[in-house]
Amino acid sequence: MMRYCNYNGCNRRIDRGLYCDEHKPKRKHQSKNKPFYRSPEWQRMREYIYERDGGCCKECGRFVFGRQAHIHHIVPISENPSLKLEPSNLILLCESCHKKVEEGSRKWEERPYFFC
Repeated sequence: MMRYCNYNGCNRRIDRGLYCDEHKPKRKHQSKNKPFYRSPEWQRMREYIYERDGGCCKECGRFVFGRQAHIHHIVPISENPSLKLEPSNLILLCESCHKKVEEGSRKWEERPYFFC
C-alpha cells in the first residue's frame, strides 16, 4: 500500500518505511568509528584525557563528568587517522561546547582557566 512521506510538506509517495529517499534520516557520520570508540585503547585514553584536563571543559571551564564529558578530536579522525590516540589532539569538552565546535559555530582555541 502506498503512502506519503512523513516529512512535513513532502508529497512523495512511498511503498515502504516512513520517509522518501530524500528525507530519510541520515546516519551519524561517526558510525564507522563505533568499534574504535568501544576499544580498550580508546577507553584508557579517554580516562587519561579526563584526568589530564581536570574534569573541566576546555572551552567554557565547566566541571563535567559522566555522559556530559566529551573527548574531542581537534583534527578529526577522518582527516588524519594516525592522530586518533594522540593526547595532543584530544581535549575535554562539555556536551554543549562539543556540539558548537562540531557544528563549526565555534573553533576551539586554548584558553586559560583559573578555576579548573
